[in-house]
Amino acid sequence: MTTTTDDGLDLLNDPVAQQLLVSRQPARVAYTWHDGTPRVVPVWFHWDGTQIVVGTPPAAPKVRALQEHPSVSVTIDEADWPYKVLLVRGHAEVTVHDRVTEEYVAAAERYMGPEAAAQWVAGLGEAPMARIAITPEQVRVLDFVTRFPSALDS
Repeated sequence: MTTTTDDGLDLLNDPVAQQLLVSRQPARVAYTWHDGTPRVVPVWFHWDGTQIVVGTPPAAPKVRALQEHPSVSVTIDEADWPYKVLLVRGHAEVTVHDRVTEEYVAAAERYMGPEAAAQWVAGLGEAPMARIAITPEQVRVLDFVTRFPSALDS
């Protein structure tokens, strides 16, 4: 049995991680609210090979919170047994763009398919978009076959 004691960035190349990074599962981003309490939000995402990128309206509450507290945790997981889980800790950088970002378009295409995504993005028009780029600093993979949470280590 292998536990999650290995948390290197090379785990992003693990087949389980690679499968989850291109899946249609939402990422769940945990961040710190203005009052210091935790928040978690499910989001569409795009993996660009080095960062998890999220698009959102600039007025979304998480934007200002991430600008104040950029440390985040992200999980992408499958709910069917044996569970597959990618856990990422890192920091978020927020930039505001004049229009929908290319990563948001790529995420929409993956989640909705090309035709539905084109309609969805067209409906957004030329509205500005906040780009949240999460840079991994620590990675863990659980697959409940060869890698288990450390609490299950005997």
